[in-house]
Amino acid sequence: MTQRFGPKMVLIDLDGTLVDSVPDLTHSVDAMMTELGRPPHGEAAVRNWVGNGVERLVKRALTGTLDGEPDPADFDRAYPIFLERYTAHNGEHSRLYPGVAEGLELLAARGMQVGCVTNKAAQFTEPLLAALGVAAHFGIIISGDTLPEKKPSPLPLLHAAEHFGVAPAASLMVGDSISDVKAARGAGFPVVCVSYGYNHGLDIRDAGPDAVIDSLAELAGLLTTDGI
Repeated sequence: MTQRFGPKMVLIDLDGTLVDSVPDLTHSVDAMMTELGRPPHGEAAVRNWVGNGVERLVKRALTGTLDGEPDPADFDRAYPIFLERYTAHNGEHSRLYPGVAEGLELLAARGMQVGCVTNKAAQFTEPLLAALGVAAHFGIIISGDTLPEKKPSPLPLLHAAEHFGVAPAASLMVGDSISDVKAARGAGFPVVCVSYGYNHGLDIRDAGPDAVIDSLAELAGLLTTDGI
């Protein structure tokens, strides 16, 4: 039997859930590597590295591993290069995933409180949402540097719930990665994951979300009509 949800608030992750931002990130990573005199990585590698903020992405690009730590001097040289490139190209080739526009319209039609919770820095989050024409759908936008902690900490989710005056049990997190699942579990939120996002090549079903959907438009089939 399909699990159903009756939230008063829905929080949605950005990269890998709402937006495929890998093309812009790849351009910026590879431009950084070229300027450093190193070979570029290409989109396939970058696609496996995104999802934990741009600082971690730069560290992964420098080490070629998910958890490696580069020489601090290398990072200090590389990071400003990446920031300059990404600031210049953020949103140029990023696109909403299929079904996202329909899903957001569905939530708006239901009068739902909706927020965006991402680990991307605010200087990139807000311009990207604006460039893609969806910023107005969100009553709160919590970026990776908005609060002292970011996902997988539950703090951003609990902050949004407090902002809207909604209990965690009457909330829903929608994301694509184990970080989203961990944050939701820590905050006491139900969590739905999309099947197509950035989870480092792992099947998101193994993280144990309450449901998995192939498109944000499919959220309609999981929501009750009368709330909690």
